[in-house]
Amino acid sequence: MQLLDGKALATQIKTEIAAEVARMVANGAPKPHLAAILVGNDSASETYVAHKVKACQEVGFDSTLIRLSEQTTEAELLDYIAQLNNDPQIDGFIVQLPLPPAINPDNVTLAIDYRKDVDGFHPVNVGRMVQGLPCFLPATPFGIVELLRRNQIETAGKHCVVVGRSNIVGKPVSMMLAQNSPTANCTVTLCHSRTRNLAAYTRQADILIAALGKPEFVTADMVKQGAVIIDVGTTRVPDPSKKSGYRLAGDVKFDEVAPLCSYITPYQVA
Repeated sequence: MQLLDGKALATQIKTEIAAEVARMVANGAPKPHLAAILVGNDSASETYVAHKVKACQEVGFDSTLIRLSEQTTEAELLDYIAQLNNDPQIDGFIVQLPLPPAINPDNVTLAIDYRKDVDGFHPVNVGRMVQGLPCFLPATPFGIVELLRRNQIETAGKHCVVVGRSNIVGKPVSMMLAQNSPTANCTVTLCHSRTRNLAAYTRQADILIAALGKPEFVTADMVKQGAVIIDVGTTRVPDPSKKSGYRLAGDVKFDEVAPLCSYITPYQVA
């Protein structure tokens, strides 16, 4: 069993990006500029956006963080989006989810210029992804593909089972791994909460991607010997031993499953 170290890979990729940005700037090009809009005070969103700002600093990007109050109306948010769409100095931006209940996230997604939609959520980018055309790709699915590629894990002809059909992870990663490309060519089965006899599908998986948000849901009896396991789950569960009062748990029961695997992502310990 080998661990798939996503953190080490992320560090390597950021080093590569920083070198590319330095070459661009040396040749007279401006630094790439990423903006983020954060509405409200959701603690998880605060952390997530802070990581993005830090990553920009590490790779040499400029970044702008726009903070809006919980009372921000949908019309006000759409106005900020229009400003970023029309700002030639902004290369791409995100609107951090979740949004306050009074704001329709679908309207927000549709308002973003797909050419600046670095989250890859706009229907134009989703459609281009399905067709295998150049586009912004959702970060987590693209990260999964890169994790497999850079660890030289064979995907062509392999049976990949994805558990979870979210628009953020499950659906896009299933499409990306089914593409006719050197980093894909999987036979993909997409399972979800209504799948009957789920374990019958997961036990067939050469590559199992768990992305359903249920802590330690995937157990040893659901995995075949030698499978590659990618655990996308990051659910907060109570833990009085932690200063925060919680820990992050993955969707896979790591201690049970790891001995069966050829490769597996590490257990969430934060």
